[in-house]
Amino acid sequence: MKFEQARQIAEKAIEQLSESLERGHSEELQNYLRAMAKFPRYSLHNILLILAQRPKASRVAGYRTWQQLGRFVKKGAKGILIFAPVLRRKRTDKDEMLHAPGVAVAGFRGVYVFEEADTDGDPIAEISRCQGDPSAFTDRLKQFVSSRAIQLEYSDCIAPAHGQCSPGRIVLLPGLSAAVEFSTLAHEAAHALLHMTARRAETTKRTRETEAEAVAFVVCNAIGLEATKSASDYISLYSGDKNVLAESLEHIQRASAEIIAAITEAG
Repeated sequence: MKFEQARQIAEKAIEQLSESLERGHSEELQNYLRAMAKFPRYSLHNILLILAQRPKASRVAGYRTWQQLGRFVKKGAKGILIFAPVLRRKRTDKDEMLHAPGVAVAGFRGVYVFEEADTDGDPIAEISRCQGDPSAFTDRLKQFVSSRAIQLEYSDCIAPAHGQCSPGRIVLLPGLSAAVEFSTLAHEAAHALLHMTARRAETTKRTRETEAEAVAFVVCNAIGLEATKSASDYISLYSGDKNVLAESLEHIQRASAEIIAAITEAG
């Protein structure tokens, strides 16, 4: 597969997803969100490419990365083509010579990654999963919220809502089950990351709620916590043109990746 073909595949995937959602079907979007949970370090376009080429892939990495993990790619294995940035050093003025030069993205090139099933060697340690109980992940999520200078409170006054988010403050309804508390906190943390900025004025409430619920869906899946039915139902409400959809998914991916990295680092 050539680089241009890969680019077209990613664009076509967005078009098909948009058309699917316009018809009222959310299953395809949920598949992409679950893929975000499995591949939090990959961009949206690379996730689209991975799913297009290997829909059942569970874990992928480059040839050298597998070697570093004590595994080797099997002979004849077919790689998955994704985009990798081409970096170049930034030019600096004389006044900046004392500082280390930075780097900038000059473009993208095609590289191959391989699915775990196409490798052999040492077993890979599994990421800890909560399997229905968020366990210590809730504490890590609370620590993440605190690290963003956001105060977490509990109050019955927000009922029947489970959670509320305002600048620098998240309020949860007390007495929620462990799973619902985690999902709600992930939802409100997503609001804090995505919608307590100038972008808030550029989005509708429906878009903001859908994005926050999608992030919660991804984060829950990442730790093995089954997403609630309400999350799946709300996702099905999303509709819009492919450009708006792609932009929204980019935001969802970045927020999800940031939260997942924070709560699984010690896992």
